Amino acid sequence: MSSLLAFEAAARHSSFTRAATELNLTQGAVSQRIKALEDLLGHQLFVREGNAVRITDEGRHYLASARMALAEVQSATSRAVERHRGDILTIACLGTFALKCLIPRLKEFRRQRPNIALRLRTLHPLEEASRQDHDVSIQYGVRSRWPDMVLAKLGDDFLFPVCSPDLLQEGEGLTSPRDLVRHTIIRTLSPIDIQGDWSLWLDRAGLPGLMSASELHCDTLFSSYEAAIEGLGVTMGRWSVARMDLAAGRLVEPFTIRLPSPLGYHVIATPERAKLAKVAAFFEWAAEHLHNTAQPHPH
Repeated sequence: MSSLLAFEAAARHSSFTRAATELNLTQGAVSQRIKALEDLLGHQLFVREGNAVRITDEGRHYLASARMALAEVQSATSRAVERHRGDILTIACLGTFALKCLIPRLKEFRRQRPNIALRLRTLHPLEEASRQDHDVSIQYGVRSRWPDMVLAKLGDDFLFPVCSPDLLQEGEGLTSPRDLVRHTIIRTLSPIDIQGDWSLWLDRAGLPGLMSASELHCDTLFSSYEAAIEGLGVTMGRWSVARMDLAAGRLVEPFTIRLPSPLGYHVIATPERAKLAKVAAFFEWAAEHLHNTAQPHPH
């Protein structure tokens, strides 16, 4: 680690001397640490040019990975320290839920709990809830996925197509599910959506295997919603995360068919962390402010 720190600083400054000043070391110590790293890698990382040093191609390639590793260690260290403080709450949340539901409402939590500082971390869809670098997480799935955790489901969810209101005004028409054959379907290629929300909904609508005019694939749910808002096509909405865009008129629901989802968003914590006052406070707040009241259909 000391060699990596010396290497990164020298690369950033193009100088062993300035790297030594930053790290409170002698120039000789910096040189020794970089030499040890070069011996380990079997590559020269710097070339001396007068009073400066120039990073080699091998060094430049290694630098990107070294910086990522250093940043991850620094971040993990900060989270480990903060985990034992009662005044800092680290929330790991799936990106779309964070942007569409959590962040717009967090002001109320801060108002109620001004003594708790917040740390937000974006969660990967398949990341284990038992990871210890956060206090509480918000994840999507079935309850049985987290058998040893303390969790609270944030309401039942429904699936249904959504699109921009402008799309309804265009010449193609979108008054019945069969009209989807003339439109672009926006699909989210998510590891959570194994069965395919669109396939399940089309079965419910009595149109299994229906082919659309074209398809647009997005790698995140948020991208799919934004594409729909911009009028690029019709995407599959979840009531839990689409309701704010529906209420604001950015999205509309062209049909009345809603499919109950077996999956849902859950607030999750380990049994140990669930006993902490700051985590209990978030569970209580989430039950009131993040719980979605889904209706079977819009009419």
